[in-house]
Amino acid sequence: MTEQELAKRIERIFVEEFEIAADRLRPEAHIFGDLGLDSLDVVDLIVALQKEFKVQVRDDERVREIRTLQDLHDYLETLKREQGG
Repeated sequence: MTEQELAKRIERIFVEEFEIAADRLRPEAHIFGDLGLDSLDVVDLIVALQKEFKVQVRDDERVREIRTLQDLHDYLETLKREQGG
């Protein structure tokens, strides 16, 4: 999967699950401040990411460091590589 494909899949989750306009989904956008997600939304986000990318995210402490869409993108690339995908 290319970086662009990964970004599109992440974008689709935010658009479909949280009804966030695609034009707001910039790499530097803060998930909480700019996109308005709250702690309950993060649970839904984790479930959607696990489903979409077939990865385990729940017990990974690195998730707590994610602040922007770029952080999320980088994290998923790393996770897919580590989990053999």
